[in-house]
Amino acid sequence: MSAHKIEPGVVGHGIADPDDSVHRGNPVTVDRYTAGARINHWITATCLVLLAVSGLALFHPSLFFLTGLFGGGQLTRALHPWIGVVLFFSFAGLFFRFWRLNLWKGADTTWMVRLNEVIGNRDHEDPELVEIGKYNAGQKIVFWGMSFLIIVLISSGVVIWNHYFSDYSTVDQKRLAMIVHSIAAVVIICVWIVHVYAAIWVRGTIGAMTRGRVTGGWAWRHHRKWLKELVTGKPPG
Repeated sequence: MSAHKIEPGVVGHGIADPDDSVHRGNPVTVDRYTAGARINHWITATCLVLLAVSGLALFHPSLFFLTGLFGGGQLTRALHPWIGVVLFFSFAGLFFRFWRLNLWKGADTTWMVRLNEVIGNRDHEDPELVEIGKYNAGQKIVFWGMSFLIIVLISSGVVIWNHYFSDYSTVDQKRLAMIVHSIAAVVIICVWIVHVYAAIWVRGTIGAMTRGRVTGGWAWRHHRKWLKELVTGKPPG
């Protein structure tokens, strides 16, 4: 059993993340995200939305009207990079909190190869598909994709942030950085859309990010290996 102290009503704690725990009751509930993790997540999500809107406003003249949401063109141009800085540090908090849980495992490759069965809801009792840890392969791809793209965006963004860094790069380097920044921005918006769609598609996921808890049935259905770890206090064999 786990070395962690078990409080009354608590069945067990997580190993990789001691903040995760299972509570007795009807229904059984499982702690999935702490208040700190949820605040961290929503700050990151808010920044990402603001960056997408302000970035699109600056990207094409037909979308310039969106600058009205930020107080005009000049203010949008000034705020956009600073919001990016907040996003970078906010996401860094999520990264250092969850990177170990998002390391790729052999079961993730199987999950991706048989993704059509998962999407078709034909994975109920297949041991190769239901024994999923805290995150499935799709969630891990989003995590690492976001991590990579945010590094690309902050790096290229600094190069084109003329107010502070105009003397540190050539015109050609700024042009290249602008292209890279724009492509990365489009890709991360697409990744974000997939992330939101998946959260809506899998019922109970949004509740986990608002209330921090899921039911035992949800955990058994979608992340069985994680639930077993919480109950037994050790990774399932």
